[in-house]
Amino acid sequence: MADFDSNRLYRSPTAVAGAIDAGLRKYMLRVYNYMTLALVVTGVVAYGVYTASATTDPETGRLALTQLGYALFASPLKWVLFLAPVGMVLFISARLNRMSLAGAQVAFWVFAGLIGISMASIFMLYTATSVAQVFFITAAAFGGLSLYGYTTKTDLSAMGSFLIMGVWGLFLVGIVNIFFHSPMVMWIMSVAGVGIFAGLTAYDTQSIKEMYYDGDSDMVAGKKAIIGALRLYLDFINMFQFLLYLMGGRR
Repeated sequence: MADFDSNRLYRSPTAVAGAIDAGLRKYMLRVYNYMTLALVVTGVVAYGVYTASATTDPETGRLALTQLGYALFASPLKWVLFLAPVGMVLFISARLNRMSLAGAQVAFWVFAGLIGISMASIFMLYTATSVAQVFFITAAAFGGLSLYGYTTKTDLSAMGSFLIMGVWGLFLVGIVNIFFHSPMVMWIMSVAGVGIFAGLTAYDTQSIKEMYYDGDSDMVAGKKAIIGALRLYLDFINMFQFLLYLMGGRR
């Protein structure tokens, strides 16, 4: 009888709600921590690959590609770099349920590193100052939109379906524009892309919040946090790249 706990027979709704709220906050913090670390990995890899891939011509002062830079950005290997992150997203989505939590984490970090390699070229195209400025603008916008998605009582699911269709539209138009190189099409895509991924940031935050279940094991909750972080990471990266095209100062 000494081990008897009356709380097992009755717990007030307030106590239950408080426990769920605390669990939800811990879960969302885990999502944002994964996302933030992935952005750090991407940034470090991108800058590291840039410094190894570009050098300054002493005569003209212009950037020139090193042998590594030529291999990564001017040879057929560039198509592998373009498609590898897409393949990694599909791999994580298809295999997540069969992965261990540690395996899912490794796959997520590898994906962030691949994005970093593919994004190294932005330091060749834009000044470091403008890259930093656009990054902080994106971070501020992302924070506000994610906060809205977390706190709003409005159901954003209908908007989310429309926005996901917009993402596919951007992807298809982007593939076609690789061959036409139209600045006007790229500008229109960038304006639309900022709007689409801004909306998706709010929608995904609400959706990730609704994925939380206080009865999940640590492994299940961890995998949910990784897939949630992946969604928000993609929203951030895409919004950043479109804003950089619109606002970035070119070299």
